Amino acid sequence: MAGVLSYESLVHAVSGAVGSVTAMTVFFPLDTARLRLQVDEKRKSKTTHTVLLEIIKEEGLLAPYRGWFPVISSLCCSNFVYFYTFNSLKAMWVKGHHSTTGKDLILGIVAGIVNVLLTTPLWVVNTRLKLQGAKFRNEDIIPTNYKGIVDAFHQIIREEGILALWNGTFPSLLLVFNPAIQFMFYEGLKRKILKRQVQFGRHQLNPENRTLGSLKNVLYLLRQRIKRFGLAGLYKGLEAKLLQTVLTAALMFLVYEKLTAATFTVMGLKHSLKH
Repeated sequence: MAGVLSYESLVHAVSGAVGSVTAMTVFFPLDTARLRLQVDEKRKSKTTHTVLLEIIKEEGLLAPYRGWFPVISSLCCSNFVYFYTFNSLKAMWVKGHHSTTGKDLILGIVAGIVNVLLTTPLWVVNTRLKLQGAKFRNEDIIPTNYKGIVDAFHQIIREEGILALWNGTFPSLLLVFNPAIQFMFYEGLKRKILKRQVQFGRHQLNPENRTLGSLKNVLYLLRQRIKRFGLAGLYKGLEAKLLQTVLTAALMFLVYEKLTAATFTVMGLKHSLKH
């Protein structure tokens, strides 16, 4: 229990949140391009840079950063929960010993599940806000008029019910393997480096299938997309997503490591290297 409420876990959580916010802010336009490519099927531009240039030309220079605040707010909360859960569970399980690749994977999966269940409502709202005001060529997309995060929560609950805030929970739970595997490799590589003493610092759906939080509707969406665009339609926005994922993860872990090390040094605490 002491590991859950430890100062060290809090430092890891805050550092992880700050790192993720910094990285996402730098590479946010890539996420905007990815989302437009996936949602707006009638857009002729198919590559990341052409979509971004098109968005800037049609909607203004700051358009690639539309929806930045709700996304950053959600990301900050999400990564705080993930890093806190991961490091707290590790402190209780490992208890001063070296961790293993298998343990890192299990901890990553558990942290991901906790994160999804707690923060999915934030991601539902921020996706709606991020798309609000965008110029779409797809007439199936229903425009929204939210005044902010609180108003979006209020309207969604009033018009669609509170469970609508957990739309997409099932596919999100399947995707917890993504950060879990990422953390597994990251922790494993860090252990190897340390051993060598190296210093480094809302879419219109079938009326009968309006809730995305079930396997039935996920399969429905997949079938509809394959029917309209073929198998290639499942990979729209892949280029932008890969660029964003790799670059964001690299910068996030860099900031996280530097901030964590600096905090422990300033506070005069020994940073645990037995990861």
